[in-house]
Amino acid sequence: MLTRRALAGLLAAAPITAAAQNTMPPAGRRPWADQVREIRVGLLGGENEADRLARYGRYRDLIQAQFGVPARIFPAGDYAGVLQGFAARQLELAGLGPLGYARIWLDTNGNIEPSVIALEADGSDSYVSLMYVRADSGITSLEGMRGKSLAWADPNSTSGFLVPRSELREAGINVDTYFSRTGFAGGHEQGVIAVLGRQFDGGVTWASGIGEESQGFTRGNLRAMVEKEMLRMSDIRIIWRSRPIPNGPIGVRRDLPQAFRDDMRAFHLALPASHPDVYREIERGSGQGYAVRDHAFFEPIVAMARAEAAARRAR
Repeated sequence: MLTRRALAGLLAAAPITAAAQNTMPPAGRRPWADQVREIRVGLLGGENEADRLARYGRYRDLIQAQFGVPARIFPAGDYAGVLQGFAARQLELAGLGPLGYARIWLDTNGNIEPSVIALEADGSDSYVSLMYVRADSGITSLEGMRGKSLAWADPNSTSGFLVPRSELREAGINVDTYFSRTGFAGGHEQGVIAVLGRQFDGGVTWASGIGEESQGFTRGNLRAMVEKEMLRMSDIRIIWRSRPIPNGPIGVRRDLPQAFRDDMRAFHLALPASHPDVYREIERGSGQGYAVRDHAFFEPIVAMARAEAAARRAR
């Protein structure tokens, strides 16, 4: 089992490259366009499709205008759809959670690289998993969830499944018996809706963990739902918080031309300063832009994914 101390040590040891204040690459069609005739961007599930497409519309248009190559957005029904799209080489890039990145890396023998990761508003490069309940539920702690129902977000979600499940096991909690039942809500947004609708007593989701809790923090699912007026933070109570989780990357296939991968990295590093509204739309809140991290940054999550897969095979 990957313990809290081991994860902290691995994160501390991971090589870090500081955020770059790049300018947007010169506009125009590139030589790599003969090989990459279309830039297909995968969108994870966890939010209704109409809102995902709306958030990424200007991002798609900007990529097309910048590089003179058609760009298409593919909103998957769940996380697995994006993972399968990478494995089948039907996507060029996608914003991923760390577990999604780890599973693609394992499933494709490393045919993915982290292009950039998002930085939080305080410059940190991690986020947290939160367990929440209805504010009027009478549940005020994790102990109060004993015998209650819990909604996971998605089986390929780091904060909505892997990390809370792992940390609860580490704390000596058997999730199969501690809760009356567990189930997958179909995504982070759907999980909150299910708890508000009393289909589950509690759920887990992701947030930056910094900023005003009353506003849904600075970034994350709760912040996005507050801004869309789908949630008032006074309607829920947060009863548990995980250790820091490394922010997921915008991942790019390694079998694509190096020049393409370089352009995608430069494009994203420049995006927050050159087009702050587009940056904020795709990142679901505010932060300090993007930075470069290599694969070693995600090795703790790769180790957890391997352990989870081994545990499934042993059952």
